[in-house]
Amino acid sequence: MKDILLITPPFTQLNTPYPATAYLKGFLNTKSISSFQVDLGIEVINALFTANRLSELFNFNTDQKEVTDKNISRILALKESYIQTIEPVIEFLQGKQPNLARLICNGNYLPVANRLAAALDLEYAFGEMGMQDQAKHLATLYLEDLSDFIVHCVDENFGFSRYAERLGRSANSFNELYACLQSPLSVIDQITMKLLDQRIEEVQPKLVCLSVPFPGNLFSAFRCAQHLKKKYPEVKIAMGGGFPNTELRSLTDTRVFDFFDFITLDDGELPIELLYQYIKNKNTNIQTLKRTYLKLNGKVLYSNNSTLNDYKQSQIGTPDYTDLDLDKYISVIEITNPMHSLWSDGRWNKLTMAHGCYWGKCSFCDVSLDYIKLYEPVTAKLLVDRMEELILSTGERGFHFVDEAAPPALMREVALEIIKRKLTVTWWANIRFEKSFTSSLAKLLSISGCIAVSGGLEVASDRLLKLIEKGVTVEQVAQVTRNLTESGIMVHAYLMYGYPTQTIQETINSLEMVRQLFEAGVLKSGFWHQFALTAHSPIGLNPEKYGIKPHLTEITFANNDVEFTDSKGIDHNMFSEGLRKSLYNYMHDIGFELPLQEWFTFKIPFPTISKRYIKDCLLAENDWVIKPTAKVYWLGNNVNGRLIEMTKKGKKNTNYSFTIQTISTSETIHFEIKVGKWMEKTLEKTSIYNPFIYTFEQLKADYEQHFENFELFWFSKPVEILKNIGLIHL
Repeated sequence: MKDILLITPPFTQLNTPYPATAYLKGFLNTKSISSFQVDLGIEVINALFTANRLSELFNFNTDQKEVTDKNISRILALKESYIQTIEPVIEFLQGKQPNLARLICNGNYLPVANRLAAALDLEYAFGEMGMQDQAKHLATLYLEDLSDFIVHCVDENFGFSRYAERLGRSANSFNELYACLQSPLSVIDQITMKLLDQRIEEVQPKLVCLSVPFPGNLFSAFRCAQHLKKKYPEVKIAMGGGFPNTELRSLTDTRVFDFFDFITLDDGELPIELLYQYIKNKNTNIQTLKRTYLKLNGKVLYSNNSTLNDYKQSQIGTPDYTDLDLDKYISVIEITNPMHSLWSDGRWNKLTMAHGCYWGKCSFCDVSLDYIKLYEPVTAKLLVDRMEELILSTGERGFHFVDEAAPPALMREVALEIIKRKLTVTWWANIRFEKSFTSSLAKLLSISGCIAVSGGLEVASDRLLKLIEKGVTVEQVAQVTRNLTESGIMVHAYLMYGYPTQTIQETINSLEMVRQLFEAGVLKSGFWHQFALTAHSPIGLNPEKYGIKPHLTEITFANNDVEFTDSKGIDHNMFSEGLRKSLYNYMHDIGFELPLQEWFTFKIPFPTISKRYIKDCLLAENDWVIKPTAKVYWLGNNVNGRLIEMTKKGKKNTNYSFTIQTISTSETIHFEIKVGKWMEKTLEKTSIYNPFIYTFEQLKADYEQHFENFELFWFSKPVEILKNIGLIHL
């Protein structure tokens, strides 16, 4: 028996658990409240994609529906091949049958329908991919072909990372969702409820908490709650997570509480703790609850009367992935781009460096809500402690920091702590492309194990970036992405179109900027999304300032995405396909030479920016001015110099030289004897393993006690070589 059952309903990710329940379980551990967690999404996927179940699905279709679609007809004709291959393919994607890669890649094993057939025509895409990755990509498309069959013949709401998502998007009224909940259970629902029954009987909880991060989890969450209410009426049911936090802040429809007893908002730790105590003690005093919706006397009531403060980030414990069978998750590669695949390939332990966003100004973002507004970082030492705990508990050394924007200063301290502990990890994070990401910081992050970053370029237009209050310029983004890329860190950009007052010319210019960034090799991947007006953003709260008119409706259920009319009157939907198609090609390093008109079926204007704009931005140096307080670190190995006689233009000179061995190469550097000996001692002083902090001001003063012309020395060829190896200033 456990006190609380934490559930992530179908579907979120196939490759790794969504972290919300692990965060809550880690916190509940600190309060000695027993809990059990389950990811019903991956449980359903594993139950669905078996030979027996697939055979039932094919028979289900034969009994129920005549098929006219040629692709679906082909899948049905090849059903025996799908039934034979499905379990080995799932095992391969779970990492249990790596030798199957050769068989998958030979083209004679997997049945081929539309999606897989398209990939077989893209031989160029596999140039940089190893056989394992190529096989993952082909196996992923094979599963997507099966998904097309399921959607067409079995359950139209099915999707690998979402279920009935349409019902959760902009659902100002509960009517449509409520009506769908009165329909019979689908095949997917039946599998879900069977698995849910098994967990309830095993855990026997007092409280079931369903975490709903996205619209694509909402319908399944209500289905689960509906089932629990009917079969286990004594169990209390609560909902929390990203969807209610942003969407259900104006909830008034009492029918929601035919399914859920409670809905909590924002940080879940304290509300869940108080809710558990409320249920355990059979309390009737709702004044003890915090940020909790419930129904009382036939009306929806929001109780937020507890005077207790939320827990600090240092008090919430380490995420606990116990109970989740990590071997069940499957790694998939939908797009061959190596950066893009990080979201779906491999198991990542999820952590946050800070609560909220340290910038908190972007006009399109929900900066008025606590999950963005309340900024509280965690110390580097505590973060790396948690990383080490998670390595021990999960066996995984991969980490994804899922902050709104990881603070550069804290990233620096975390990287230093990782290196000082000689800890081997792989990690990536979401960032803002701000000027703090110098070449030195990028080098440090890379050495610590950072392999990638994602950040919002949004609209590649300085006018719109200023209006967005992004705090960056296109030139700055280009230079930051260069610094990161040159250090071996892949860069993904979130891109936006249709921002209020954006013109057609600005959209085309933005695309040209993106083309140049990819052509220059400083962006590895990206994703275009159309601007969506959210109720809790500065634009949503003050639409007139941004030249739009919202279409306001009565809100009884969800309230976030708001329809609006832009004063420019442009239908930005028309750009969607052209932007998507061009970016897909750029991510595969092709199509740069094509005019932008090639991507669109309608006439567009020519770009009005220089074809050299990004190249010129990248020529600018940004490391000439160094703050006196900057800390100097030597990241390389210990050096041992020696006197060496050299002949140049017939003259013999004795220099002080040392050869530095790096992981991939070696460099021999020559100095004048006195300067070389001073440099050797300086590298020892500035070693990252030396607890003494050495600033740039101290280094300069020390040099000038012995020699002249520090600036000439600092930018000399020998010192530049040292900088490339690992002499950095932060």
